[in-house]
Amino acid sequence: MSSALDRLKSITNKISSYERARKENLVLLQALYNELHINEKVEEFSELFHFKAINLSGASLLSDSLGEIKKGKYLQILAIGYDKDAVIKSKNVSLGYFGKAQNVDETLKNKIVEFIIRFRFEKSFMTLEHYHGMLETFKTDE
Repeated sequence: MSSALDRLKSITNKISSYERARKENLVLLQALYNELHINEKVEEFSELFHFKAINLSGASLLSDSLGEIKKGKYLQILAIGYDKDAVIKSKNVSLGYFGKAQNVDETLKNKIVEFIIRFRFEKSFMTLEHYHGMLETFKTDE
């Protein structure tokens, strides 16, 4: 009995921890959205999540080389939009251009990388909710 209760407590703590992390992430993401002037390209913060993905050129987003500059490249935040009714379904949109990657201030570069990772963190929760809802279709009344 104690073991089952301990597992339940552990799961509850994990869920609570994720929810706190998600709320904190959204606050910090919105601050970066304003600080990096992305609000000038995407007027409403919530519209940011209409993009399928946000990528970065000029620096690495891989965990083992996170933020590492790619020499000779330009640092740019690129959002990927998707329009199922258009002839060309996906469209890249520049959300921020910062010049030659090796010339960008380290603090600014880190904020840009952080913005993208925080966006992806929230987007993963949204994707999880989306697929969870889709799975409801397959539940049978028992």
